[in-house]
Amino acid sequence: MDKEVKKRQSAGAELFGWAQSLIWVLLALILVSSFFVRISGVSGDSMFPTLHNGDRILVQLWGYDSPQRGDIVVIMAPHYDDAPLVKRIIAMEGDTIEVVDGGLVMVNGEEVIEGYINEQSFMQGTMSYPFVVPEGCVFVMGDNRNHSADSRSVEIGPLKVDDIIGKAFFRIMPLSGFGGI
Repeated sequence: MDKEVKKRQSAGAELFGWAQSLIWVLLALILVSSFFVRISGVSGDSMFPTLHNGDRILVQLWGYDSPQRGDIVVIMAPHYDDAPLVKRIIAMEGDTIEVVDGGLVMVNGEEVIEGYINEQSFMQGTMSYPFVVPEGCVFVMGDNRNHSADSRSVEIGPLKVDDIIGKAFFRIMPLSGFGGI
């Protein structure tokens, strides 16, 4: 065999090897993003100062089956918008929530200490309080209460636990904010 033919065969084999590796990596990424972890974007300022408009976050899909108060979740609000919302769980099923004038949030008669909010809220929303969170639901709010569409609005209201896509746990972009949430 002539050197030129061997060289072309070797280059072709190397190119095939790279393409095969790339396909396996892409398949692994698809598998991981479908079942385990997903990258999601933050749209708007409703979670400021915790998260900012345009942030990219990792969302735990697999293994997140016990939502807790204080978790930041990506959730669908089926009667509000087609895009997922990023919000904080404030109350769980069976909890009684009250949002008092001046923004004070009470869950089961106790004030929720919220060091993460942007500023005191001036909005109670359109819900009637006290409100008992229905079975299988969560009550979510943004950290930037004066600029957040959340469960305080009857348009969104309490959301089903089944509508939670996953828990936000890590910011990947911008690099200046890289790290755990």
